[in-house]
Amino acid sequence: MESWGWVYLTFMASAAQAVRTGGQKHLTQHMNTLAVTLVRFIYGLPFVVVYFFVLLKVFDKEVPSLTVEFLALCLLASIGQIVATVMLVYLFSFRNFAVGTTYARTEAFLTAVVGALFFSEFINTQGWFAIAISVFGVAIITVVKTNVDDGGWLGRIWNKSAAVGLASGLCFALASLSVRRASLSLEDDTFLFPASVTLLTTVLMQTTMLSFYILIKERAEVSAMIREWKIGTFVGATSALGSIGWFTAFTLQNASFVKALGQIEFIFTLAISVLFFREKSSAGELFGMALVVAGIVYLLAVA
Repeated sequence: MESWGWVYLTFMASAAQAVRTGGQKHLTQHMNTLAVTLVRFIYGLPFVVVYFFVLLKVFDKEVPSLTVEFLALCLLASIGQIVATVMLVYLFSFRNFAVGTTYARTEAFLTAVVGALFFSEFINTQGWFAIAISVFGVAIITVVKTNVDDGGWLGRIWNKSAAVGLASGLCFALASLSVRRASLSLEDDTFLFPASVTLLTTVLMQTTMLSFYILIKERAEVSAMIREWKIGTFVGATSALGSIGWFTAFTLQNASFVKALGQIEFIFTLAISVLFFREKSSAGELFGMALVVAGIVYLLAVA
C-alpha cells in the first residue's frame, strides 16, 4: 500500500476536489469569499473528527502530545490554505478566471522550488522534468481555452487574475510542504494516523480563525451559511474526503510529486465537460492534455 498508496490517494483527492470546486462556485452566488471558505472547513470538520476517532480506535492509539514545532507547522499550513482558498474563490469573480486558475495550478512547480530551497526536499532531474511537462500542459490548455479580447497573447498569459492565481499557488505550496513536515514530525509508525492528527489540528485552527472573523466582521453571512446547509454539507464532505487523500499522500511522498500527480484533476474536469456537457476539445486542448498525461506517467516512472 505504501509504495503506490500515495497515487491512489492523490487520485481520490483530485476527484473530490474537482467536485467540491463546483459546489463552492455555486455558493459564491449566495455569500462572500470568506464565508464560502469557512463553509468548506466548518461543514467538513464533523467528517474529519469522525475519521480521526475511527483511526484512533482501529490503531488502538492515544491522542499524541503535540510539540511546538508541530503546532507551528499546522498553523502555517492553516493560514496558507485559507489565503490560497480565498484567492482561488476570488478568481471566480474575474471574467478570465481560467488564466488565474492555471497559474494557481503551478503550485506543483512552486512546491518543488520552495521544498528544495526551504524544506530540504530532494528532487532529481527526472522529477523536475516530469513536473515541468505536466505544468506546461496545463498552461497550454488554458491559453487555448481562454478568450481575451484585449492585450493579445500577453493579456492571455499575464493579468490581474494571473497574479492572484500565482499567489494562490504559492500559498498552497507552503501549506502542502508544512503539512508533510508536520505529519512526519510525529514520528508515528503508521501513515494514516499522523496524517489524521495533522488534518484535524489544521482544520480546527482554520475553523476557529475564520469563525471568529466572520462573527466579528461579517455576521450577516452566518444566515446564508445556515440557509445553504445542503450544499454546505456536500462541500464539507467532499472537502474532508479530498483533504484525507491529500494529507495522507503528503505523509507518504514528496509534496511536489503529489501536487504534480494531482493535476490529473484538470483532466477529470475536461472529461466531465466533454462527456456530460458535450463540449468539444480543440487540437490545442488535446495536445495540452497529452502533455499532462505524459508528465504524470513519467513522474510515476521515476518517483
